[in-house]
Amino acid sequence: MMRTPRRAPRSDALENRARIIETAHAAFTGDPSASLQAIARAAGVGQGTMYRHFPDREALLLAVYREELEVLAAAAPLLLDEYGPVEALRLWFERLGADGRPTGGTSLAVEAATRAGRLHPPIIAALDLLLNAGKAARQVRADAEAEEVLLLGSFLWRADCGPSCPERSRRMLTVIIDGLRADAHR
Repeated sequence: MMRTPRRAPRSDALENRARIIETAHAAFTGDPSASLQAIARAAGVGQGTMYRHFPDREALLLAVYREELEVLAAAAPLLLDEYGPVEALRLWFERLGADGRPTGGTSLAVEAATRAGRLHPPIIAALDLLLNAGKAARQVRADAEAEEVLLLGSFLWRADCGPSCPERSRRMLTVIIDGLRADAHR
């Protein structure tokens, strides 16, 4: 049986998809229960276009998560180019939890990185890069493992602690970063 080659998506279809994902990210950040209909309307596309790209809510959530993860994974080497290893690690963790939720709750990036109890390999690789840079500079303890550090850090953004969440998360992140320092265990 001969298969016909698939055509590349049209540029307007790619633009619609990107706009839907961007709109969904903003919508889910503000209201995790946002409907697909509201997202389609806000993105300026019809229901048919929405469902052609994303047949259900889970497909749209996965696309938003995937984009979050790509951005977060790509940030690690850029941060290392600009900052020392420990500061790059701190800034990366701040990005992991940053989604604009004023009262806490799980960020989209945290949900994506730890969805269904599984750790996303590109995020583990990004965190490994940061930790290994810190180890090479003798600034991060030698026994720090990316999976363990990510699981520990993900708790910073899981609790809904009201208006005190941003300040509380910053203090808790400082405790984690200080605990990862090589000189903290001498």
